[in-house]
Amino acid sequence: MENHRKTILFQGDSITDGNWGRDQDLNHILGHGYVYLIAAQLGFEFAHSQPKFINRGISGNRVSDLYARWNEDAFSLRPDLISILVGVNDAASIIHGRPQGATDRFERMYRQLLSETREVLPETGLVLCEPFVLKTGATTNEWDQWRSKIDEYSSILRQLTGEYNTLFVPLQEVFNQAAQNVTSQYWLWDGVHPTAAGHQLITREWLKIVQQSEYAIR
Repeated sequence: MENHRKTILFQGDSITDGNWGRDQDLNHILGHGYVYLIAAQLGFEFAHSQPKFINRGISGNRVSDLYARWNEDAFSLRPDLISILVGVNDAASIIHGRPQGATDRFERMYRQLLSETREVLPETGLVLCEPFVLKTGATTNEWDQWRSKIDEYSSILRQLTGEYNTLFVPLQEVFNQAAQNVTSQYWLWDGVHPTAAGHQLITREWLKIVQQSEYAIR
C-alpha cells in the first residue's frame, strides 16, 4: 500500500514569503527563508515519502488578509499541516496609526480562521508560530509599543493553542537570547525581518516542535 504523501503549507507575511516565485520554477517556488530551509532538510531526510511543501506567504499581510484568501490559499490545497507566522503587520498598522489599524482585529480574525479550519479540515494539523521583534532599525523609536503589542499577541496565541489544540513554536525568547550573544541586527536586520542566520534559527525551533509531534514528517 502506497504511503500518503504529506502536504505542508506555510502561511504568513513577508517573513514567510521570502520572495517565493509565483510560477512553477522549482528554483524559486519556496522563496529564500525558513520555508526553504525546512523543506530542504525534511525533503532530504525523508525523500522516500516525498513530502510536498507549499509557500503561500504574502508580504504585508495581516491576519485579516490571510482570512480573506483562506479558501484559495489553504482549504483548496487540503494540506496535512498548516504553519502560520503572522502578526508583525497587525502590530505595525496600529503602532504607526494606519487606517487598517483603526481597530485591532488580530485575535478576532485569528480565532475565526482557526475555527473555520477546524470545521473544514478537521484532520489537518496546525502550527502557530510566535511573532517576534528585536530592538534595532524599524522598531527602535517605538520600542515600548512594539514590545507590548507583540507580547500581547504572543499571549493570545498561547491561549488559542490550547483552545484549538494546535502546536506552538515560541520564537521571541530564542531571538532575545541570540541577540545577547551577538547583536539584534545580526538576527533581524531591521528589527523585524530575519537575516539568513535568523531564518535558520526559526527553522531549528520549528523542527524541534513539529518533528516531536504527531504531525512529524517521516
